[in-house]
Amino acid sequence: MFRGSMVAIVTPMHGDGRLDHDALARLVDYHVENGTDAIVAVGTTGESPTLDFNEHCEVISKVVEFARGRIPVIGGTGSNSTQEAIQLSRHAMEVGCDAVLLVVPYYNKPTQEGLYRHFSTIADVVALPQILYNVPGRTACDLLPETVERLADVPNIVGIKEAQGTVQRAREILDRCGDRIDVYSGDDPNALETILAGGKGVISVTANVAPRLMHEMCAAALRGEREEAERIDARLAALHKALFVEPNPIPVKWAVKEMGLIQDGIRLPMTPLNPEYHETVRQAMILAGVLQDN
Repeated sequence: MFRGSMVAIVTPMHGDGRLDHDALARLVDYHVENGTDAIVAVGTTGESPTLDFNEHCEVISKVVEFARGRIPVIGGTGSNSTQEAIQLSRHAMEVGCDAVLLVVPYYNKPTQEGLYRHFSTIADVVALPQILYNVPGRTACDLLPETVERLADVPNIVGIKEAQGTVQRAREILDRCGDRIDVYSGDDPNALETILAGGKGVISVTANVAPRLMHEMCAAALRGEREEAERIDARLAALHKALFVEPNPIPVKWAVKEMGLIQDGIRLPMTPLNPEYHETVRQAMILAGVLQDN
């Protein structure tokens, strides 16, 4: 259903932390102009943990409004409360999202049966296509391949963003589920190999900074052109690494600000990028061709 480079878009904020709708509109236009294949609004990179419920809904609504049907919009609507995830997902459906992204419930550490019931319950009551999101490094809970295989039989569960950290995990899901569920990399460094193994794309942090290159790399990999995909990915390798010198989205917000697209607002407990890493991120941006070397 969705293919290629899907940006987990940052949420622009003023210096005092207020949401910046003008900058968000510019970012949506920027991604449309640079070939991004879909926008994920209010994911981890969009600072979902520090937006209140109303702000969460507001940002999703604004992204749909600014996209104007030019690019698919996937609303990040996951929660560790099943009822809250349903409420957010219903809002995403009402405002016109094309799908929702549902993170594995965090902190409360449900069982695999609890995870199955959580996701299948949301799918039963919200008719939108749904993409699961497994990121155990953040949630302290791993959605195992055998549970994904069960969920692949739920008609409107159409994909999984797999950020367990290894390409082997993506391969295992592909082996178990075949074409019943699309697999997307949740780790930019693994995107190329995940797609070549049969995945359909990446939900990307790097695409915030180098959208054109991420689109081109994914397109080449989807065509099975390994050499071309590797050539492009080599230009992005330093950026994949640099955008995690501190926890996401700290480095990527600094990078997008350096490109003149947003202000420097970020909400506590996240803090601005430590100056000791500025040059590391800047050099990676220069290698990717998104900043000039002065």
